[in-house]
Amino acid sequence: MRRILKSVLVIAAFASTLTSVAQEYVTIDMEIDINKPAAEVWEKVGDYCAISEWLGLRCEITSGNGGMGSVRSLLGGRIIEIMVAQTALSYGYTQPAVEGEFYNLYHGFMEARPVTDSTSKMLYTLTYDVSNLADQAAKDADIELRRGMFTNALGAMKALAEAD
Repeated sequence: MRRILKSVLVIAAFASTLTSVAQEYVTIDMEIDINKPAAEVWEKVGDYCAISEWLGLRCEITSGNGGMGSVRSLLGGRIIEIMVAQTALSYGYTQPAVEGEFYNLYHGFMEARPVTDSTSKMLYTLTYDVSNLADQAAKDADIELRRGMFTNALGAMKALAEAD
């Protein structure tokens, strides 16, 4: 039995080494200046399902209370995200692995950062693995698609935050 267990562990370690070699993580950093204090910005756009307002995605909290460890379902369950980090003016989330699909370790982080007493920056960062994409052109296109989508989201957050 010990021998079988050792063999399984060796094979698992070898397999994980093979899959980790191909990973290619990218990080997309985006930000926008907002003419409101960070706390006011966060109050308007920082709810875990406020994504429906600034990105236009249908959102439902399926587990938790909207705080740490909460799970949100986007687009009727096509996208699942778990909040894995939270401060008074930020949160981070990840998308879990789905059996049978490529796992890109997708993580997002958004923060309202104070700049002065009356201004702030909204920051949004994405990190994920692009190694499943065919070539550099496909990787660049995917990055620019996401950058465009979330830059638009930041613009929507600015409009919401600065509206009276």
